[in-house]
Amino acid sequence: MLILRDGSGPGRMGGALTKRVGGRWPGATAGPGWVLAAAALLTAAVLTFHSAVPNAVGRLGSLLEAFLPWLGLAVPLLLVAALVRRSAVALVALLLPALAWLGQFGGLLLPTEAEQGGHGLTVVQHNVSDENPDPAGTAAALAGAAPDLIALEELTASALPAYAQALAPRYPYHAVEGTVGLWSKYPLTVVRRLDIKPAGIGEGWSRGLRAGATTPRGEIAVYVAHLPSVRIRPSGFASQLRDESARLLGAAVAAEPVDRVVLLGDLNGTVDDRGLAPVTSRMEAPRRGFALSWPASFPVSRIDQVLARSAAVADIRTLPATGSDHLPVVARVTWH
Repeated sequence: MLILRDGSGPGRMGGALTKRVGGRWPGATAGPGWVLAAAALLTAAVLTFHSAVPNAVGRLGSLLEAFLPWLGLAVPLLLVAALVRRSAVALVALLLPALAWLGQFGGLLLPTEAEQGGHGLTVVQHNVSDENPDPAGTAAALAGAAPDLIALEELTASALPAYAQALAPRYPYHAVEGTVGLWSKYPLTVVRRLDIKPAGIGEGWSRGLRAGATTPRGEIAVYVAHLPSVRIRPSGFASQLRDESARLLGAAVAAEPVDRVVLLGDLNGTVDDRGLAPVTSRMEAPRRGFALSWPASFPVSRIDQVLARSAAVADIRTLPATGSDHLPVVARVTWH
């Protein structure tokens, strides 16, 4: 719409031609606003349909899913750009990625749910690091959270006695297989090594165990697992060994005869990562809490997981740093 003012001629206002265009404020330029809107739509699409991102080349899909919540940072960045460009169309488009992020992760931000007559356990999961300089102090810090179960990974032969001694007064039952261990307030039964070693890894690799725990509310199966590490390389996201180990772990959970299963472990992946789908498709993830656990110095991802079958992981949070490069996580597992 053209505006005439001051009799300065057609299309003149104060000596300057002004045009108001739908979706733009006066003085805004058209191009950048639509570019920002397109970026907002793309962000919303990736958040919503991240599983459609192919894994064939460099396992790009899994790499994206390892840091998927951080894609939400695009929203405030695009918001600032839209305000600077004074683009109404970009502001409207930003509603889509904001809603997509809230739909996927907003529930994790909600307050912890109060228990409603359910029964359950408090559990701690921690990769203690094989270079931890203070095993006894780490054990004391974990016990300070008063959990019923404590799962540890990267146990070394030299550090194991320190963990065992520090935890023994409160946790009289424990089991260790290879480099993973479980400490419990309740008696442990049917303890066995969990075979999750992928092909291509040499002998002596033992990073999984299964144990029954006789709780006041019945028997549960507890799995402790440490899946192979992943790496970002020039060729892409190297997660093949982790994915194969996850398939073996998922098969073990599927074959578990005990109804209630709790899995504690460093899975070297987030619950959004499709590489862990053989496990996460069979178990429930935490309902509340982000609990970013790695690296301890600046956590960007939760690769330390607490998952459950025939039970709910009501909430999860991190504990203060220990001598490890991971933060411990503590979770509440409930059932009726």
